[in-house]
Amino acid sequence: MGFTVPDDTVLVADGGLATELEARGADLSDPLWSARLLIEAPHEIEAVHRAFFAAGAQFATTASYQASFEGFSARGVDAGTAEALLQRSVHLARAATGGAGQRWVAASIGPYGAARVDSSEYVGRYGLSVAQLAAWHQRRLEVLASAGADLLALETVPDLDEAEALVGLVRAADVPAWLCYTIDGTATRAGQSLEEAFAVASGVPQIVAVGVNCCAPSDVLPAIEIARAVTGKPVIVYPNSGEHWTCGGWNGPARFSPTLVPAWIAAGARIVGGCCRVGPADIAGVAAAVHEQT
Repeated sequence: MGFTVPDDTVLVADGGLATELEARGADLSDPLWSARLLIEAPHEIEAVHRAFFAAGAQFATTASYQASFEGFSARGVDAGTAEALLQRSVHLARAATGGAGQRWVAASIGPYGAARVDSSEYVGRYGLSVAQLAAWHQRRLEVLASAGADLLALETVPDLDEAEALVGLVRAADVPAWLCYTIDGTATRAGQSLEEAFAVASGVPQIVAVGVNCCAPSDVLPAIEIARAVTGKPVIVYPNSGEHWTCGGWNGPARFSPTLVPAWIAAGARIVGGCCRVGPADIAGVAAAVHEQT
């Protein structure tokens, strides 16, 4: 089946790809978000992957989070070219590894709400059935799974219905993946308990890790404990900076800190990184904290 989380090792995930692209001057004010640069400036994506690896990350998460066949079509990109662009996201991440060992490519499978470009990935409950969600995700997932990634990153999932759809596809494709919910406290963004949400992955060997991402750092510790208790699987956490997205911008103080990492590891986290507003310098701090603990 491919990638598994190594025993007795804590791995370092990357940070916010879009955050670093914007810090380098990229304009992501587009429905495709960072996937826009798969068309216009793929070298910039590869450069950011390399920056995170240089900072100590061991995963490159591809620029496919907000990419979809519908989104590309709205830009006049035909289905064949869209497929090639999805594959390019994986190839750029692979090139950035430089062939070094202990570096992996995680192909990002963002939620349906991300492609709607209306922030509904932070709400869930789209009005679609599990079967309809699976049908929407299937082609993109299959393309990314066959493009040479080490595993799929099912990330920022707000709703257990969408998790059921994605887990079913991963099981059918027999490819390794991690499953990460975006949460508010100890519930999914759609309001389901994390006990119920993580149970979707129980007994599914293709799901090699479960956890949370794009959430407040303060929500991480309780989620680790629930994920371990429900699934017994390795836990992955990569919260955002703690700032809040409102009115088209980030507000409030940043609360992400490498000083939080030892407690996450002690609670059972096996892969640790960051999401929105977490850059290479932050990941360097995470990597240092991981190395001090292991």
